[in-house]
Amino acid sequence: MIDFDRRVFLSPHLPQNVGRGGRWKSHRRVINGILFRQRTGIPWRDVPPRFGKWKTVYERHRRWSADGTWERLLRAVQADADAEGRIDWTMVSVDSTSCRAHQHAAGARRRPARLPGRRGRPAQHRDDEALGRSRGGLVCKIHLASDGGRRPLAIVITPGQWGDAPQLIPVLERIRVPRPSGGHPRTRPDRVSGDKAYSSHHNRRYLRRRQIKHTTPERKDQRADRQRRGSAGGRPTGFDSTTYRRRNEVERTINALKGLRAVASRFDKRAYVFHGTVTVSAVRLWIRS
Repeated sequence: MIDFDRRVFLSPHLPQNVGRGGRWKSHRRVINGILFRQRTGIPWRDVPPRFGKWKTVYERHRRWSADGTWERLLRAVQADADAEGRIDWTMVSVDSTSCRAHQHAAGARRRPARLPGRRGRPAQHRDDEALGRSRGGLVCKIHLASDGGRRPLAIVITPGQWGDAPQLIPVLERIRVPRPSGGHPRTRPDRVSGDKAYSSHHNRRYLRRRQIKHTTPERKDQRADRQRRGSAGGRPTGFDSTTYRRRNEVERTINALKGLRAVASRFDKRAYVFHGTVTVSAVRLWIRS
């Protein structure tokens, strides 16, 4: 298990007890229960009693997924790693992976999700609950950007039938690594790499506008269309096969994430709860590294 409370720099980002009495008991015990369920993928009701009541463990995870606590923890560990120079900005790779949704992931209530005890919706709420249909059944897709150290920088959850190319920009827009010394967070890597699924004129224009170098192979149909148009088709896209070999870094990041059963198979009904589950997995990778 990973002991979050021993990481002093994470303590300010956890909810604190305010006023007399206090509502929050030991975060250490509950978070270890969340991590145990994440690794094993067991139902919440089967969480061992040594982690406390199962409903307390589940409600804490659901609440922190809704109010952005897990996102703040991810930003905290990323900021600490960037301050120590442990983030490899030279190459950020983007890729996606499909996750089979368990039958228990279907059947969420149709009424909109609400923040516990507050007005408004969770930040990662989706009306479609990020569930799509395929020949094999319900599928969910995780889009992520990984640094050279094989750790997630940003995550987007979509239904399984959604394409990869339209999600390149949303994933890159979510890269925000704070600077502890102050100033604007870092949002722009030196280079972005992706496979042929991300090859589109819209994505290339976006990367050129942000002055980000990119290594993405051009699809055959796009190359044939460019050559057919002659000089009006523009210049050939630059491609460095040696640099492209580093694309396996994001694939290894996905393998590390899906080593946890609650991420490899989706059991959560709500999209924002599953997004919190994947975010906890990302925090775990950053702390272990």
